[in-house]
Amino acid sequence: MSKLVKITISTLGGVIILIVIGVWYAASTVDPVQLTKLLSASVKTATGRDLKIAGPVSLSFFPGISVSAEGLSLSNASWASDSDMLTLKRIDLNIKTLPLLSKRIEIGNVKLAGLELFLQKNGTGKANWDFSADVSGDMSGTKNNTESPSVSDDLISMDSVSITDTQIQYQDPSNAISSYQIQRLSLADSGDKTTVYLNMRLQEQALELSGKTGSFSRLFKQWNVSSTQFPVDLNLTMNGKSMMIQGEVSKNRNSLPAINLTMNSKAFDWPVLGASPKQSSRAFSSNQPAATAHQAQHPQPKYLFSDESIPFDVLSQAKGQIVINIGELGLPKRKPIDNLQASVKLNGHVIDIPNLRFQMDKGSADLQLKLSGLDVANPVLTAKGVTKDFTLENLLARLDPSSKVSGGSMKMAFDVKTSGSSLHQMASNSNGKIQLSINQARMGANFLNDAGDFVVTLLDSMNPLRKKTSETVLECAVAYLPINNGQVAIAKSVGVETDRLNVALVGSINLKTEAINLTIDPQEKSGLTTGLDLTGMVRMGGTLANPKAGINQAGVVNSAVSIGLGFLTGGASILAENARSMTSKSHPCRDALHPWSDIYPGAE
Repeated sequence: MSKLVKITISTLGGVIILIVIGVWYAASTVDPVQLTKLLSASVKTATGRDLKIAGPVSLSFFPGISVSAEGLSLSNASWASDSDMLTLKRIDLNIKTLPLLSKRIEIGNVKLAGLELFLQKNGTGKANWDFSADVSGDMSGTKNNTESPSVSDDLISMDSVSITDTQIQYQDPSNAISSYQIQRLSLADSGDKTTVYLNMRLQEQALELSGKTGSFSRLFKQWNVSSTQFPVDLNLTMNGKSMMIQGEVSKNRNSLPAINLTMNSKAFDWPVLGASPKQSSRAFSSNQPAATAHQAQHPQPKYLFSDESIPFDVLSQAKGQIVINIGELGLPKRKPIDNLQASVKLNGHVIDIPNLRFQMDKGSADLQLKLSGLDVANPVLTAKGVTKDFTLENLLARLDPSSKVSGGSMKMAFDVKTSGSSLHQMASNSNGKIQLSINQARMGANFLNDAGDFVVTLLDSMNPLRKKTSETVLECAVAYLPINNGQVAIAKSVGVETDRLNVALVGSINLKTEAINLTIDPQEKSGLTTGLDLTGMVRMGGTLANPKAGINQAGVVNSAVSIGLGFLTGGASILAENARSMTSKSHPCRDALHPWSDIYPGAE
């Protein structure tokens, strides 16, 4: 017998002996009660929460070690609505034998069935999946307990995961509910690849994800230990429309991950996020507390721009680039936008979008966005860009198909910089310039009736008789809005010209308090009014969320209305004893318009 054969036989014999010893060790030292205590103690140490296993726990050792348990639950944060953060009907584990000799648990596969997961954030932004406070509080009382097991980072690893019949529910700080159902999730490692399959419903939208990635098991083991590459080749389908996601995620030790992905689709739908309008109960089953089975009545917001904190903390820090190309992007309850192209550059605490382009009908937009300081309390946002060849008709038709507007070529340019953790803070701290122009449009009486209290009040202030006519001919409208530390100064930089009326606005809007202080100066164009000074006759006050129209020179207004003066949309039957000279025409649009290149270079 050759030396090589002897070595081979000896090696095989040694492996067999080790396997036998491992099985004997597991059989003689592990029982369901001990395993339950081990798992509960490990989870308690890692999360500060209590793991309970109410149902039977079973073990089998041939051909491998298998563990099954039923009726599991993990306790919730002390402030949360439910006593349990998750419940699980059944879990099945297949445990590898040899790693047990090194006091490591390596799971060949895990199967979860009947998972119910309750996620919640409270009014201070604290999340019930943040275990840090629970762990620190628990450790203060148990740090001297020598019987508590220690948990190593590589104690548990697994090759494949299968999840079926899962319900996930999220309650935001305003008590709005979002629900998700996972029919099946499968992650199966094979060599250096993981096969991925997901079938779920996202707020009643069908979603399917399939394809291959790098090994999840290897990624978790090597994430902050050694250099690792994680290729991605996935197909995401929503409502029958697909998107290819391809690229790679790489990670070097003690460095930020590098993400380089492309997302390509001929047609895709933007998902509807947030609480479903049909979702009225937070509970999945009848044993949930009745107090949570409703949505809170929201009070009237103080500001038009919400002061609710934006969750910038969920944006992962990374480096790299994500390139997006979507031929047609469907929007919820809106017509789609076309040829969306974007390049998103990631650099740690900075997310930069140097080019974001899209089309709507013949209109095009070219925008630049940059969000920096994600590691501080008030991130900084810069936004600039230009839109061309849009029309008021097409834009409003996308918002409201019943809108009776025709024509209205539009152009807009902006260059704004701001900071804050909410929309209200960002509006309060904003600086920059915005300019919008509209030319030649015919507007029905329902124009912008649903656009918000501010717009409706403004139109009614300019023309109390606006709703008594069927159509308005808009010749032009220009709004130049300089913003200085949240203050919008309007010095006849907003002008409107119709077939009957010229209007200029003077005043200010304070975005910190959202207070409005505007004087509306109209001039009737028919030439049938003489000596009737309309300047400063109407004021707008209040706030953006609750605007109010006031009257200056009440006697002038009352007399003007009494003789049948129709502002903006009124008729031409203006009765007066004298005729104004037509040589004194004003040009509010021309006076308000600033050079486009001053707002955004290349916008001319």
